[in-house]
Amino acid sequence: MKDRLDGHTLLIGLMADPIRHSLSPTMHNSAFAKLGLNYAYLVFEIDNEKLTGAVDAIRTLEMRGSNVSMPNKQKVLPLLDKLDPAAELIGAVNTIVNDHGVLTGYTTDGIGFMQSLANAGLDIRGEKMTLAGAGGAGTAIGIQAALDGVKEISIFNRHDQTWKNAQRMTATINQKTDCHAVLFEITEQNVFKQEIASSMIYCDATGVGMKPLEDKTLVSDPAWFRKDMIVYDTVYAPRVTKLMTVAHAAGVKHVFNGLEMMLEQGAAAFNLWTGAKMPVDYIRKLLF
Repeated sequence: MKDRLDGHTLLIGLMADPIRHSLSPTMHNSAFAKLGLNYAYLVFEIDNEKLTGAVDAIRTLEMRGSNVSMPNKQKVLPLLDKLDPAAELIGAVNTIVNDHGVLTGYTTDGIGFMQSLANAGLDIRGEKMTLAGAGGAGTAIGIQAALDGVKEISIFNRHDQTWKNAQRMTATINQKTDCHAVLFEITEQNVFKQEIASSMIYCDATGVGMKPLEDKTLVSDPAWFRKDMIVYDTVYAPRVTKLMTVAHAAGVKHVFNGLEMMLEQGAAAFNLWTGAKMPVDYIRKLLF
């Protein structure tokens, strides 16, 4: 690393809060070193209040770009110069690319989610999904899944500040894709159970299960799951979440945390910044 960094090194960031647990610096810096690319990737604890100044710093410091995670994926939109069509449709950004002071927002979360399933030999096209959470990651997953051919999505969300986004996401899926989406409040437990029971895949795209909610899960009863379905938790710290424990207790064959999704969304962002292909197999061995 010492020999690789010099006065021409370009900086890439990750702006979120909390974020010190992230594996992204290990992933990207290891990939840069493996390919001999002159970049450095650092994390910055940035919440909504600090976001405007942080985005300005991308231009001021002539950074190559940045990843953006919770709670900034939607708040960052008006601070950018351009949006990739997919990011505009999804209404969230997780990757910023700086081209000589012009900041363009992209979203790679949904791509990473679908690719992670493909890597495991799983195809959910034509099937039904139940999705919990309509924040930045949940919206990207839901809309990308719909664009890729998922037939039906039941979306569950809290009736809080994210409810309007959940409504917009549902309308976008129904108007812009061939998928049919229905929105429910997460408090409708009987409906929640029924929708999971009729789905091929249940995906939790909330922060439940991640610090400081490591001991929490939206589904605590193994009887809600079938052995032949997929249970996917986008959280990857801890590696085995409470939801995953419940799914394992139910005998579910295909249980995922967010590591593979994180790897694949990172690979897509890596390519946007560098034009190079991330050595995914090499990085997978380092992370997993």
